[in-house]
Amino acid sequence: MKAISTPDAPQPGGHYSQAIVHNGLVYVAGQLAIEPRTGEKRLGSIEEQTEQTLRNVGAILEAAGSDLAHVLKVTVYIADIALWSRVNAVYARFFGDHHPARAVVPTKELHFGFLVEVEAIAAVRE
Repeated sequence: MKAISTPDAPQPGGHYSQAIVHNGLVYVAGQLAIEPRTGEKRLGSIEEQTEQTLRNVGAILEAAGSDLAHVLKVTVYIADIALWSRVNAVYARFFGDHHPARAVVPTKELHFGFLVEVEAIAAVRE
């Protein structure tokens, strides 16, 4: 197993790694809308939060030798399911023609007042 750490994504705020690579797979920890360089919590619109969150996931995947085109499975945690169509629009723009498996999990609330959190499993590029 190999732990991944990149300054291009938020540093873990607890006892976990940004991602773990094992047997050709990248397991990306749940990411929030935190700007990695400044640590600023991006608590703007759901679109802004989703975009920052997916940028963080993408940066971790790149550091692990993967990318969004190699994502196999995504789990999206959302604080209000009524926001789903807006999250999905940003998500679709990021993933384009690639359609990884996905689960959407409505939650009552997320850390620090965030509205969305994303975790992913991807294959390492060959």
